[in-house]
Amino acid sequence: MLTEVTAVRYVTPLREGGSLPGVVEAVDGQGAYATYVMKFTGAGQGRKTLVAEVICGELARRLGLRMPRLTQILLDPVVGLGEPDQQVQELLKSSGGLNLGMDFLSGALGFDPLAHGVDAAEAGRVVWFDALINNVDRSWRNPNLLLWQGGLWLIDHGASMIWHHNWRTAATASAKPYDATDHVLGAFGPDVASAAAELAPLVTEELLTEVTAEVPDVWLTDEPGFATPDDVRHAYVAALLPRAATIHERIALGEPQPKGAAT
Repeated sequence: MLTEVTAVRYVTPLREGGSLPGVVEAVDGQGAYATYVMKFTGAGQGRKTLVAEVICGELARRLGLRMPRLTQILLDPVVGLGEPDQQVQELLKSSGGLNLGMDFLSGALGFDPLAHGVDAAEAGRVVWFDALINNVDRSWRNPNLLLWQGGLWLIDHGASMIWHHNWRTAATASAKPYDATDHVLGAFGPDVASAAAELAPLVTEELLTEVTAEVPDVWLTDEPGFATPDDVRHAYVAALLPRAATIHERIALGEPQPKGAAT
């Protein structure tokens, strides 16, 4: 299970994200303080966004992709009483209890495809991974990639696995191809075949079971159509496992030109 920390100070909202994540300071059980980007149960799609963040983020890490460490953050809404923004106040009030934290990568830069290069092997691994989780939010308009300490880091997977918003159609939806024609790394010649050969064998039922176990029960309880949180976890495994084996055969690649790029 993800480490649990307690929020002690709300620092500032991050207005780049539609769900209005915020920077918070939190303390762990040993009294150590750290800064996190916090995503709230009361925002946007609610807990399903956080479930996607955990499953995809922890899967990325286990596949060797760079991903900021995730934690559970216990929030008492009184932490934000001094925040003057009414929207933030309402978000905090509706998000008491467990929320999701991501290590704040101080000094990280947003990835710009016009200014930074990525080799074909790394681009292939990221594109293959995004195809696996059906990530529709890694375009050149919104890369959701950071450069930190010389490496490329993946963030923001809440819009992935869209099938979990309608489990009755999950099997059909998870079997669909992946449109990467607008992917931010599409113009870097991603070597998807090599990525699939390297990563697909690692995506086993055991690995997916381990990853889904990281999701707190409270975010899976009372999911319509499921009796227990473990039943929901099994549904995620059932959607991702067969997709890993064949999705590389169904990735539509292109070379989109970001606005302002030379032609």
